[in-house]
Amino acid sequence: MHADTLVHDYLVLGLSFDRLEEGFVDAYTGDPALRREVENAPPPEPRALARRAAELRTELPSSGLSEDRAAFLDVHLRALETSARKLAGDEIGFVDEVHDYFDVAIAPGDTDDYREAHRLMDEVLAGAGPLGERVRAHRVADEIPPERLAECVEAFSSALRDKVRGRYPLPDTEKVTYEVVGDKPWSGFNYYLGDYRSTVAINSDLKQHMAHLPHLIAHESYPGHHTEHCRKEAGLVRGAGQAEQTLFVVNTPQCLMAEGLADLALESIVGPGWGVWAQEIYADLGLRFDGERAEALQTASAQLLGVRQDAALLLHDEHRSQDDVAAFLGQWSLATPERARQMLRFLSSPLWRAYTSTYVEGYRLLRSWLHQADSADGRADRFERLLDEPLIPSQLR
Repeated sequence: MHADTLVHDYLVLGLSFDRLEEGFVDAYTGDPALRREVENAPPPEPRALARRAAELRTELPSSGLSEDRAAFLDVHLRALETSARKLAGDEIGFVDEVHDYFDVAIAPGDTDDYREAHRLMDEVLAGAGPLGERVRAHRVADEIPPERLAECVEAFSSALRDKVRGRYPLPDTEKVTYEVVGDKPWSGFNYYLGDYRSTVAINSDLKQHMAHLPHLIAHESYPGHHTEHCRKEAGLVRGAGQAEQTLFVVNTPQCLMAEGLADLALESIVGPGWGVWAQEIYADLGLRFDGERAEALQTASAQLLGVRQDAALLLHDEHRSQDDVAAFLGQWSLATPERARQMLRFLSSPLWRAYTSTYVEGYRLLRSWLHQADSADGRADRFERLLDEPLIPSQLR
C-alpha cells in the first residue's frame, strides 16, 4: 500500500470513531470533504474498525513511510484497534487498555510517598487542626472571585503569550478565544480549530484558584496545547506534508505526549519562581496572592501525582465501589467530597476513564526526559522538540 493511501485510510478510520462516540475526535484540521464523506457514510461497526486498524498495521512496513512516521502510526493504530474492541464489547483489563492506548505501563503508587507529601504540606500550611481542613481553608482563600475570572484569564494569557512568542515563535495570525462553560468532567479544555486558532473552555462548575490559573492557561494555551497544535500544523502538516498530524483522537499516545507537555508548560516557560511572577500579575489586578507559599505548596504536594491513577485502578482494575474510591481520593488528595465526586465523573466516563494516566505518566516521562538535559537552554531545546516533532512514549524511553 502506498504511503499516501495508508495515511488516507488512517484518517478515515480515526474520523469514523466520532460516529460511535461523540468527542472521540478531539481535533481534525485536514480536508473537510473527507470528514463529510465519513459523516455521510453508513454508521461503522466497531468490530470492522478493529479489523481495519489491524490490517493497516500490517501494511506499514511496505508503505514507504519513514521509520518515525511508521512508528507513530503503528502505536496509534494499535490504540484505535483497542478502542474499537472495547466498543465492540471485548473484555480488556484496565492496565492492558491503558498500555494499548498510551504506550505506557502503569502500576499502583506507594502510599508512603503520599504520606511524605502530606508531611511536607503540613510544614507549608503550619497551624492547628487536621491538614485536610487547613488545605480546604487555604483553597477557599485562594478562590478567584467569579466576576474577576475573565480579566485574570486575559492577563495571564497575554503575559504567557509574550513569553512564548519570544522563545517559540508562532504564526502572526494565531489566536485563542476563552469561554466559560458548565456541566463538564474537566476544569479546562482546548478545542483546536485549525488555521492557528483555538477556543479554550473553562468549567464554571469548579472554583478557579489563583494558584491554579497560571498552570491552566499555560496548559491549554501558551506554551501548551494551542502552541503545540500551531507549531505542528505549521511544521509537520503545511511544511512536511504529514497529513496524519491533521487528526488528533483521544485515547492514543498523542494524548499522553500532549498532556505531559502541557502539564510541564508553566515550568518550562517561567520556571522556578513562577509564584512570584504570578503574584506580580495579580497585584496589578488588585488581588492578593502569596506566590512563594503557592509554589512551596505545589512542590510539597508533587508526590500526590499518582493518587488519581490509583483511584482509576481501584475503580476499574479492582472494581471497588464509587464510595470507596471517593474516600480514597478524599484521604490522599485531600479533596472535598464534592471535588472527589467531580473527579469520579471523569474516571467513570466511558470515553475518559483511562485518560487520567496521560497526566500522571505523561508528566513523569516527559519531565524525566527534559531533565536529562544539563542546562536550562538544553531543557528549552528539548521542550521545543516536543512542540515540533511527532514523538511517542517508547521513543523517549
